[in-house]
Amino acid sequence: MSVASGKPIAIGVLIIGDEILSGRRKDTHLAAVIERLAPRGRQPDWAQMIGDDADHIERTLRESQQAGSIVFCFGGIGATPDDLTRASAARAFERPLTRHPEAERRIIAQFGEAAFPHRVHMADFPEQVDLIPNPINNVAGFYLENHFFMPGFPQMAHPMLDWILANPLASLGTLDYREQSIWTIGASENDLLPTMTGLCAEFPDLKFFSLPIGQGERRLIELGFKGASARVAQAIKALQNQLDALDVTHQSERPPTEPTQT
Repeated sequence: MSVASGKPIAIGVLIIGDEILSGRRKDTHLAAVIERLAPRGRQPDWAQMIGDDADHIERTLRESQQAGSIVFCFGGIGATPDDLTRASAARAFERPLTRHPEAERRIIAQFGEAAFPHRVHMADFPEQVDLIPNPINNVAGFYLENHFFMPGFPQMAHPMLDWILANPLASLGTLDYREQSIWTIGASENDLLPTMTGLCAEFPDLKFFSLPIGQGERRLIELGFKGASARVAQAIKALQNQLDALDVTHQSERPPTEPTQT
């Protein structure tokens, strides 16, 4: 999938729930998306965590729809009063919120009479969506216009994410993408700024990163590039050559931050 310019469609992750922002629950969805996209040479272009605020959810979904993004949306599709995503999505996509017959059938098949009067509301979706099967309790998620809505529970959402990538997004494809880095030992970012700046100018088609940790003689910096595989290999070689010329100690694997005990 790509847009007219030839660039890949941006991929976003939207995580909804006050419990994430308050710290009562820890997010695992972003890591799950990253893990599953990596074999395809992809990664999220953006991620947002927002609370249970209907206007904020609607506004965020309108913006991602207008941008033409692929969005994995987690949370807020249950039946309790704080589950606002289904109705907010209906407004954002300007579709009425209607009962989806197949989603309702699955809920009734799972819960029988206990599906009424509340659980069946989880079959109320924006009109004309497709369903995302839920292998845990048969309460489906839904998708429309490259926006995929899943529950906040990881044990349900992550198998549903696998289904999405194997089915409606099976054609997402694999990009020629590589991340590679090396570690410097003892140098400071300030010392290496001219080298970094020069390499960024030499390889403008790549993304550069510098991630320092530690202090003093055990100061470590991870320096690397992201982008097309062949170009990344060229940039890393150029970086190594320049570090050698500066007599900066470096290696391809992260060194231990403390001396090894023997």
